[in-house]
Amino acid sequence: MADERTTSNVPPEPGAKPSAGKRARAAARPQREGGGNGLWDRPQLLNLISDVLLVVGAAGLGYAAVASVSRLPIYPLKEVVVTTPLAQVTTAQLEYAARSSLRGNFFTVDLDDVRGAFEKLPWVRRADVRRKWPGGIEVRLEEHVASAYWRVGETGDMRLVNRYGEVFTAASNAKMPVFSGPEGSSGVLLAKFDEFSSKLGPLGKQLVGVSLSAREAWQLKMEDGLTIELGHDQAKAPIDERLARFVGYYPKAKSRLNMNVAVVDLRYPSGFALRPIASAEPTGKQDSKKGK
Repeated sequence: MADERTTSNVPPEPGAKPSAGKRARAAARPQREGGGNGLWDRPQLLNLISDVLLVVGAAGLGYAAVASVSRLPIYPLKEVVVTTPLAQVTTAQLEYAARSSLRGNFFTVDLDDVRGAFEKLPWVRRADVRRKWPGGIEVRLEEHVASAYWRVGETGDMRLVNRYGEVFTAASNAKMPVFSGPEGSSGVLLAKFDEFSSKLGPLGKQLVGVSLSAREAWQLKMEDGLTIELGHDQAKAPIDERLARFVGYYPKAKSRLNMNVAVVDLRYPSGFALRPIASAEPTGKQDSKKGK
């Protein structure tokens, strides 16, 4: 007689132990930590990550495609156009700057390198560079406008001062005043030059040099070689007051003394002293103090 086995779905009584088969099946099933809160159980987050990856991948492919096309020899640079009239920069200098900086094609050329190459030219203060379709570079240059020479104190080398009071290196043979002073004071000297020139105008002599010492003492040089020692600005005897007194009394004093003056010392609070040129100086010293 055949052995008939039946399966019953009746739940076990409370307190009864699970059978060996159920224990084996339970052990075979993997347990999930966190009660089903893992990454793979969060479909919205998975969709967001996949979208981000797609966008990044598309951007990378697009960049690679543009870079590949831009490197093809189909967009060569054909011309460099300088749009501003130039007074100091030569054609040879422009060609040198262009040859040393133009690398690549219309898309790959580094405009910062091109700008830097043009701004290294002696008379160029600033350069603006942009692309000009389909194969050109447009350059706009601002040249320095020299207003004075700048004598470097330690070496005596000559540089130039532009109309903004900035020191730059270039060659010039123009007739201009000479400044000297501490580093960074060129703007101050340029402003004071105009001020001193205006105050000395009634003498009919041109101011050709302004010096400022490290201790802030002023010295002026006139076109006829006359040196004016101004010294420091004093509260009781300001420079403007001393200059005005000098301008008012100097012609009379020089005529009365009948001598060639080399140095005028305005450092006195209530007068000034005249020192003659050494070659014309007699045995006795001829200093004359003049007050109001």
